Amino acid sequence: MSRTSRLSAAALTALLAVPLSLAVAPASSASPAHGSDHGADEAEELLVIGHRGASGYRPEHTLASYELAARMGADYIECDVVSTADAVLVCRHENEISGTTDVADRPEFADRQTTKTVDGVELTGWFTEDFTLAELQTLRAVERLPELREENTLYDGLFEVPTLDEFFELRADLTRELDREIGAYIETKHPTYFDSIGLSLEEPLLADLREAHVDRRHSPVFLQSFETTNLRELDAAGVKVPLVQLLSASGAPADLVAAGLPFTYADLSTAAGLAVIARYADGVGPSKDQVIPLLEDGTLGEPTSFVADAHAVDLLVHPYTFRNENAFLPAELDEGTDPAAYGQAIAEQLAFWEAGVDGIFTDNPDTGVLTRDLFLDADVELAPAA
Repeated sequence: MSRTSRLSAAALTALLAVPLSLAVAPASSASPAHGSDHGADEAEELLVIGHRGASGYRPEHTLASYELAARMGADYIECDVVSTADAVLVCRHENEISGTTDVADRPEFADRQTTKTVDGVELTGWFTEDFTLAELQTLRAVERLPELREENTLYDGLFEVPTLDEFFELRADLTRELDREIGAYIETKHPTYFDSIGLSLEEPLLADLREAHVDRRHSPVFLQSFETTNLRELDAAGVKVPLVQLLSASGAPADLVAAGLPFTYADLSTAAGLAVIARYADGVGPSKDQVIPLLEDGTLGEPTSFVADAHAVDLLVHPYTFRNENAFLPAELDEGTDPAAYGQAIAEQLAFWEAGVDGIFTDNPDTGVLTRDLFLDADVELAPAA
């Protein structure tokens, strides 16, 4: 019998008894007893979420990527946040930025290269927390996957690292221009690590939400994290927008590891674990192979019970990450042998819509909108994949 199957619901519920190490803000009233008390009403329809913007077409986490995602029809745009030395939240997937900016080519910052341990992983590079905002915004974004997305390298050096405030300003501008609400899907990156160096992410995040007037029950915002403690803190603080617990097919939340607790993502992904998550969150963001796993030969298998288990406790399911290139597709959906070539991404996404997910994170929002429309259009008959 596996370790996960021996864990009881009572043991998982002990997660809720772990002391909250940081007070985000004093709650003005009793915190909700269940995550569904947040503003999840805004997410009743199937959602297409632009993963780091339209990162299949522009360098990720740039205003250009975010704008393109909205123009392609994304309902929500994902923005990952990390902190600068002067406690400003900026949009980067990681605090180590050598792969997404031109910092390694900037001789004036050569002495900032260093080695750090972040969430138990030793990394050598340049880190946002060692730069002021003014310094960071002298850098320019570059394509993170140049070997797969050569076309995106055309835009290397053109775009600054945006702040979360600038992201919210763009969201508001596009909402007005496109005459439809563009949502924000914000992820706090490495919150336990940032707490350890005195740069807590939650307080400036809540301040930025208030300043952008998107901190209300029906605001078009999700807040997500791979850690559990910060989401529970936000829930206890009375945050009104929906909270989403990110999950993974392997590993464990960094906050639980730091606290010496034995719970893994596999534990949290069981029916009992999802029931615990539902006490403080409104949704889950699993790795897509937790919804439909790959078989040993790399082909797509049959759906697991994950969606049904999550829906049974009123959790939304937004899996990640859908990309069009062969390198990221099940083996039977590849077209040719070039990993950078587009494969049968439409077929893959339709399988996940059929599995009952409530939204998808995709680097290619136009493809996500198309597959959702095909799925919802009962009159369209699709030819089977070759």
